[in-house]
Amino acid sequence: MSYLKSFPLLLSTLCLNIGYINPILAQSVDANLDRFNPNANPLQFPTKPKEVEIDQQQSISLEEAIEIALKNNKDLQAARIELQKAEDGLRASQGAELPTVDGNLEFNQRGQDTSPQGGDVFRHQSQFLGGLEVGYDLYSGGRRSASIERSRREIYFNKLDVERISEETRFNVTNSYYELQNRDAQVAIAQAAIEDFSQTLRDAQLLEQAGLGTRFDVLQAEVDLANANQALTVAISNQRNARRTLAEVLSVGQNVELTAADEITEKGIWQYTLEDSIVMAFKNRAELQQLLVRREINEQNREIALSETRPQVGLFAGYNFTGTAADTLNNTGFANGYNLGARLRWRFYDGGTARARGDQETRNMEIDETNFANQRNKIRLQVETAYNTMIANKENIGSTEKAVVTATESLRLARLRFQAGVGTQTDVINAQRSLTEARGNFLQAIIGYNQSLNELQRAVSNLPDGNLFELR
Repeated sequence: MSYLKSFPLLLSTLCLNIGYINPILAQSVDANLDRFNPNANPLQFPTKPKEVEIDQQQSISLEEAIEIALKNNKDLQAARIELQKAEDGLRASQGAELPTVDGNLEFNQRGQDTSPQGGDVFRHQSQFLGGLEVGYDLYSGGRRSASIERSRREIYFNKLDVERISEETRFNVTNSYYELQNRDAQVAIAQAAIEDFSQTLRDAQLLEQAGLGTRFDVLQAEVDLANANQALTVAISNQRNARRTLAEVLSVGQNVELTAADEITEKGIWQYTLEDSIVMAFKNRAELQQLLVRREINEQNREIALSETRPQVGLFAGYNFTGTAADTLNNTGFANGYNLGARLRWRFYDGGTARARGDQETRNMEIDETNFANQRNKIRLQVETAYNTMIANKENIGSTEKAVVTATESLRLARLRFQAGVGTQTDVINAQRSLTEARGNFLQAIIGYNQSLNELQRAVSNLPDGNLFELR
């Protein structure tokens, strides 16, 4: 691919030719990516223009962009916190397997007038009351085991959510990176078009001076060059927007602007058939597994609801003491005792509340099953769409590269004929436009292939090992 090999050189010289990033200090990438992190305070927001002024431009690779995004992504950070919260919930549920210990201590003082005639005889009495009770739910109607299992499934659900958001983050970063490469390519193509139209204008002016051309040819060449400059201005604007989009996706600091360091090349080959890809997606996608886990959670919720009308058996052991101190010694004393026992509670009728709540959870399980089937069909469509688009773009790469070679040669011949006075400027202009279009189609085929490959990788997910999170 001769044109493909020469295109990175065109992109590398672009910044020097355009000159609109001269005030920005470009820096080389180092191993430490921490300086891309945003402010540690999530509630901080700039209040001065200096705080949002771009003072450094950083060229990064796709792998570095993914690494930064996985560290900075707010949704992913929130998902990890939800996972930690679910782990705390499991510990809380497991606490029901252990006995409870309750203690109480009370102190009170009483005074009483003991004189029959209402004299000054007043007796004081102080009393200490205390107790300690150990309790254990021997049988809870299935509520305890269902609560623990529900907590375990919630942990698994949140692990899958971390996985889902991680895959989505990789997809969004890769897509934004390819879009920035696309905008860079459009700027380069517009720059090359300006050079071609500038050459045409110089040729037209020379022919006019030699009496072989007309003023109309010069004016037409000036119009075409002005249009090319306008196209470059629009391309630069789109490039700047793509850079800011990538910075937003990566959640970098307010003063950083990112550029693409990778060359525009094909990013790998898909080694699987369409049918294998669909089956892999059904196996690998966290979204499908989450719906199955959600169904299991609702199943445990149903058990918890129904446990309210099942027998509840508890054991208890208690120790109590009483200490009394009065004005008279014969009223001072201490007493203690213990009690052991078991309690049985069985709510025979609750007005149908438990059964109704259990039925609600059954409906939720049916909804999960319906959503599973719907999500499965969507995933298949995603795989098929990405696969077919990738195949089409793969075929277009070869044909569009040949078109670039042909259009380049056509422009060379048209210009030679025009310079020799045997061709027309219209032929040159048409050849230039054909070359610009061919260049755009060629780059679109490569970037389109990479984007569809990215979509296919996201649709299948968990490559290359294809393993979901394992519950430990």
